[in-house]
Amino acid sequence: MMYSYIKPRKKSLFTPEMQLLSIFFGITIFMLLGTYLFLLFKDYRFTQDRSEIIELREATSMEIDLIQKSIISIEEEKVLSETVFTKNTVLKDSIANMFDLVPQRITLSEAKLLENGLVLYGVTPNKDIYNFMLQAPLRSIFHRTYSSFYPAENGWLHFVSTNYVDKEEEIIMKPIDEETQEDDAKEEIEDEE
Repeated sequence: MMYSYIKPRKKSLFTPEMQLLSIFFGITIFMLLGTYLFLLFKDYRFTQDRSEIIELREATSMEIDLIQKSIISIEEEKVLSETVFTKNTVLKDSIANMFDLVPQRITLSEAKLLENGLVLYGVTPNKDIYNFMLQAPLRSIFHRTYSSFYPAENGWLHFVSTNYVDKEEEIIMKPIDEETQEDDAKEEIEDEE
């Protein structure tokens, strides 16, 4: 017996609505999975980039430290070279001035520059010429001046003049030694005779 004039259709679980719904869910899951994989990749890349940046930052900070140390050493060398240049200029001028101080009648045989003084060796006709023409300018320049004389073969006198400059902190006013005054007086008496 037949109640219907149409042939029955097969009924399936996947109706067009269910197929559309499953396609929608499939695309959504695919998109979520794709987004998750994209975020994992981006996180991995971010971690890699971060470690590279940290390494680069450490290397850069080490280079900066090296450059700063080299800058400090260059500045020290610059100060040292300026100091040496200044000292050389002062020394050159001092030597020129020293030779300008020596009169024509006095002959220098040797001059030694010390760190804080000057030693002169030479020949003078007599003590008076030395005292008035060379020792007076030396005493105005140096804080302490010592001279000793011994006779030369030709009748002139060899002299050794030792002159010192005291540093500003070390300058102490000392009373004049009485023996030095007596020695000077004896030398002047011997010259007059």
